[in-house]
Amino acid sequence: MSDPYERLIADETTDGDKTRRRLIEAMNREERNSFAYVWEYMARPEQLPPPGDWRVWMIMAGRGFGKTRAGAEWVRMIADANPDARIALVSASLAEARAVMVEGESGLLAICRPGHKPVFEPSLHRIRFQNGAQAQLFSAAEPEALRGPQHSHACRAGTEGVLRQSGPQSA
Repeated sequence: MSDPYERLIADETTDGDKTRRRLIEAMNREERNSFAYVWEYMARPEQLPPPGDWRVWMIMAGRGFGKTRAGAEWVRMIADANPDARIALVSASLAEARAVMVEGESGLLAICRPGHKPVFEPSLHRIRFQNGAQAQLFSAAEPEALRGPQHSHACRAGTEGVLRQSGPQSA
């Protein structure tokens, strides 16, 4: 998010309120509805990926922090930015991955704006994004399943309050 927008959102004065109201009034319905899906404006700073060149980002937090939402948004950002992305979504079980990471209230299908939702293919344990990026669901109970496929990124959700995400470091 660029600095002027950060200042606009952080401005809690009456002038800031008036400016935000004018901005909202100037938007049409579709723009207002789409704005609700801009994670960078809604997220707390600790829910956004860290800046710089990192290989693993881990969120260790309690219930209600927003780990699932942060993970889903990160996966969406990777998919949107890279049509060649192949993302592994790993959870304790395939049922948990589907129920929480894909179909849950903070899962991938819920966070994408209407008309831009990926296609979930439950029988293939796969999510296809409109630009060609794909995410594949895996169970931690079957680690051998991860041996064959090649992935550019991975997101692991755990019931112990940990979210781990990894991707290639830039050259």
